[in-house]
Amino acid sequence: MKHPVPKYKKSKSRSAKRYRSFTHKTEVKLSGIVNLVNCPKCKEKKLNHFVCRNCGYYNGKKILDMSKEIEKITKVKA
Repeated sequence: MKHPVPKYKKSKSRSAKRYRSFTHKTEVKLSGIVNLVNCPKCKEKKLNHFVCRNCGYYNGKKILDMSKEIEKITKVKA
């Protein structure tokens, strides 16, 4: 059984092209990836298109009731 062998040698630059896009993505800062905006209700920074964690409003409507404490869900072993 014969194994496939490349007909011509690949240059270093051609081989490195595969990894360039990956290294470029890791160097981008987080602030460039996510879109932080000010909440119109409380003026805190929040992710765009997400409910504000500080006041619980999204698009002018109250979504989360922030007066109640959110309990952590824990697994109970039987």
